[in-house]
Amino acid sequence: MKNVTLRQLKIFEAVARHLSFSRAAEELHLTQPAVSMQVQALEDQAGLPLTEQAGKKVRLTAAGEEIASQARRIAEQLREAGEALAALKGVEAGHLKIGVVSTAKYFAPALLAEFRRRHPGVELQLTVNNRGTIVRHLIENDIDLAIMGTPPSEFETVATIFAEHPLVFIAAPDHPLASKKRIDPQRLAEETLLIREPGSGTRGALERFLELHKVTPGALMELGSNETIKQAVMAGLGLSFISEHTIGLERSVGRLVKLNITGTPVKRQWRLVYRTDKRLMPAAIAFVEFMDSEGSRLIEAQVGKHSPAEAEKPGS
Repeated sequence: MKNVTLRQLKIFEAVARHLSFSRAAEELHLTQPAVSMQVQALEDQAGLPLTEQAGKKVRLTAAGEEIASQARRIAEQLREAGEALAALKGVEAGHLKIGVVSTAKYFAPALLAEFRRRHPGVELQLTVNNRGTIVRHLIENDIDLAIMGTPPSEFETVATIFAEHPLVFIAAPDHPLASKKRIDPQRLAEETLLIREPGSGTRGALERFLELHKVTPGALMELGSNETIKQAVMAGLGLSFISEHTIGLERSVGRLVKLNITGTPVKRQWRLVYRTDKRLMPAAIAFVEFMDSEGSRLIEAQVGKHSPAEAEKPGS
């Protein structure tokens, strides 16, 4: 593939990402025939088909998957080279791509806003998804840094703790357990627990808590997001185990209560994670230093805006 051009790789990467020639053309401001022609030229160079049609959908062949992976890697290297040159010129600029697990979306925007205020020349891109997807983005080098709880074990990373992360059980205010001052974990055996999907860090922490206390819940209901879980708890469908950083607003207006279950809150940590082999550009280094010095304080300030004043509750 001696005569492959960067333009061809850029176009094919867009096709691979969208699995659509028309969407790639729209993103790149090209016509669809122009995109098809460049992909065909790349296939001629490879000597193998890179895509195949499945009805109206486009799928990548094994060769296409490999070319797409290499194209993403080359694009990332070019971006890093550009930022390195900017740093040599003494310019604080660059593009910083940050992945955030869904539970952290309640405070991450405030952190990024403060960082951007201090570094207005940095262009930020935020991706929010479940833990499994954020780990995959790290593996594929699609993001520079990730905010998550437990770092991945699939590959080597640098993981720096920047804040505490408490997890608690919640209920609707009229639930029989809501007014109890001290609740034995065994009471959970009588309840329906609303849980996140497999791969969620919160679900993993809940499973470890239940195993530690030898509790089998009365029933489990799997839901795909913190927002859906909170709505379901407020509707009386069951109890849940959730980040305390996600429920400040609902607690402040009396829609949810934190249960006083023995052994909670379960204290975890928020970490800033990146690949060990990742060459951090100046913008990323500045963000690492910012999170180390300001992350915990800013999270507490953000959560504290909505947290209710703690008061003694009647009951036993």
